Amino acid sequence: MFFLKKLISSFLMPLPIGVILIALAAIFLYKKSYFKSKVFLVLSCLWFVSLSYEPVVNRLLTPLESSYKALKVIPTDVKYIVVLGSGHTSNEQLSITSQLSQVALNRFLEGYRIYKNLPESKLIFSGYEGPDKTPHALMQKKLALELKVKDKDIITISKPKDTTQEAVAIKNLLHDEKFILVTSASHMKRAMKIFKKLRLNAIAAPTNHLAKNEGRYFSRLSAYNLYKSKVAFHEYLGLWWEDIKDILR
Repeated sequence: MFFLKKLISSFLMPLPIGVILIALAAIFLYKKSYFKSKVFLVLSCLWFVSLSYEPVVNRLLTPLESSYKALKVIPTDVKYIVVLGSGHTSNEQLSITSQLSQVALNRFLEGYRIYKNLPESKLIFSGYEGPDKTPHALMQKKLALELKVKDKDIITISKPKDTTQEAVAIKNLLHDEKFILVTSASHMKRAMKIFKKLRLNAIAAPTNHLAKNEGRYFSRLSAYNLYKSKVAFHEYLGLWWEDIKDILR
């Protein structure tokens, strides 16, 4: 189910959908159906332009990223900080900061910031290995140790493959204990929805915000904005999937 879900969702991202529109234009051109070919060609151009334009993309992300405010005031009655998994590439020739993805680094730094302001707290890192040889949780632990975090203050959960599995693992570990949940701002709405279903006592600490403003109207089209639109699509699909699962239960 996990890999099937990933496979289906990969075709529902901005780039694949745009490529499909271009392919349809080419097919109709081959069949000499010129009007239909022009329609799909125009649609593909509008698709890529819209999802590469900052004001459009930021408005897609804002409803996700504004669901929970940044955790500026850290509660003092919490003992655990959960940092959800992201991505990395193991390469012993590189520093640990270069092996972790930018998203992973941002999540780690937010968790580390909170940890430094909470005496006697513990960091919980999650994430499996994916296509890599090393579980993501262990890569995060490696960085924490290099930053002089005590080994006894680090807990790793290296089996979960997605947010639902992470929530189950954390439920088994913490039960009703209150904890701070660190993940990307775009992912926080879906993560909290999943965690609340299991009645987990989570306090949101979103980070890695991608839509920091409404977007500049005279900004240039960019591949980075196309990446941001991919993030938004991924999260909306995830939220819809959670709704579908609720209906099927």
